[in-house]
Amino acid sequence: MNDQSKIDQQNRRAFLREGSLGIGTLACAWLLNQEQTQATPKNLPKDKPTFDLKPKRSHFEPTAKAMISLFQHGGPAHMDLTDPKPELTKFDGTDYKGDVAYSFANAASKKLLGTKWKFRKHGECGTELSELLPNIGGIADDICLVRSMHTGANGHEVSIRYFHGGIPGVLGRPHYASWLLYGLGSETQDLPSYMVLTDPGGHPVDGVNNWSSGFMPPLFQGTVLRPKEPRILNLDAPPHLQGKPQEQNLAFLQTLNKRHAKNFPGEADLEARIASYELAARMQTAAREALDISQETQATQKLYGIDQKETQEYGTRCLIARRLVERGVRFVQMFLAGQPWDNHSNIGTALPGICRRTDKPSAALVTDLKQRGMLDEVIVHWGGEIGRLPVTQDQGDPKKHGRDHNGQGFSIWFAGGGFKPGMAYGATDEVGHRAVENVVTPNDYQATLFHLFGLNWQDVIYHHNSQPQIITAGRQARVVEEILA
Repeated sequence: MNDQSKIDQQNRRAFLREGSLGIGTLACAWLLNQEQTQATPKNLPKDKPTFDLKPKRSHFEPTAKAMISLFQHGGPAHMDLTDPKPELTKFDGTDYKGDVAYSFANAASKKLLGTKWKFRKHGECGTELSELLPNIGGIADDICLVRSMHTGANGHEVSIRYFHGGIPGVLGRPHYASWLLYGLGSETQDLPSYMVLTDPGGHPVDGVNNWSSGFMPPLFQGTVLRPKEPRILNLDAPPHLQGKPQEQNLAFLQTLNKRHAKNFPGEADLEARIASYELAARMQTAAREALDISQETQATQKLYGIDQKETQEYGTRCLIARRLVERGVRFVQMFLAGQPWDNHSNIGTALPGICRRTDKPSAALVTDLKQRGMLDEVIVHWGGEIGRLPVTQDQGDPKKHGRDHNGQGFSIWFAGGGFKPGMAYGATDEVGHRAVENVVTPNDYQATLFHLFGLNWQDVIYHHNSQPQIITAGRQARVVEEILA
């Protein structure tokens, strides 16, 4: 390194240390865990790795341009919500004759547990849904309900990582949203392309692994918004640096960055880091506007349940999610604290409680997108990592009974973005234990999403440790054509 380079580095460090504009915290998530990797989507020149988020061409014409995932940690009880099982209710209290894999053997039982809630047909499609989901029932004609999901594992983390990273239980894999950003880039240069809306009560099970970019650079990982106001800290520069001084300082910083980058040509990690700081600066204006739901009409806020205590928080985040994709954000994922659908006990009270909190806002998101003409290009996903068993998890007092984990068969649903509306696909057995018809795995889920975004999932290739990687890591997958419009 020559003397001038040393001086430049010292100047840069002094400038960042002494002239902070409050954007460092915002950019921090983009700068952690840098790895020496090389990446080349198949639709880009193989001799020129890229880490930027500039828009890239899809392999073919996409149906979807953005996605909002309403992830329901814990495993919603499908036989109580989305998958009616008259036989289960008929034989309530009798012994199940099949084999059961329990997660909690100390409270295990083979007594069948029928649902406490009534199902009825909804919409012109006639899809049967539980009385616990009246608002989602109201959008039955807009959703594609998959009743045959299968992970083959009952654990939370193992199945979460399967859904998000492509392999059951394996840490260090990029989230499928990271793959989408890598292959497609961003439609906005003023906001992060992959945003995470967490719960005020805390992180979900498996914590930050839920939005990790794994072995990809952190440019592709999820950017987490604070669950309470202000949702982004340090968005404003200190008073004495606002306005013209800030513009001049940022211009000077950009000059230093470019000069420094010239000394390290082709250093992709450095280029990504500089781009992250520049994005953080642009967000000072764009993020403030995007997160301001006061611009929405009272009718819209009421639609999401923001006027009601029970749905206010989740409804607010659903509305923010819509505002983000409306402004070019590629992927938004919402989480709940812990795993509120993990109803091992007290299912009679716990399940209605989490339904009341999430049902109305979830349905409102689909309705709002449709009213605005956005649903055709935005996928909405609702579902957890597993379901529940059809047998009782015995807690002594019958009023405290619940259901254990079940990754053998459960339900999720989609709306918009090219999914066929008003249909139910696949089936579990007569008591809801195992998927037996048109089984869909998380790898199928990923392949189908990539297809809707205009990507051949096998052709989005990332080189890690000189080895080509794809989202499914070589596991078998298929595009589920039957559920596409």
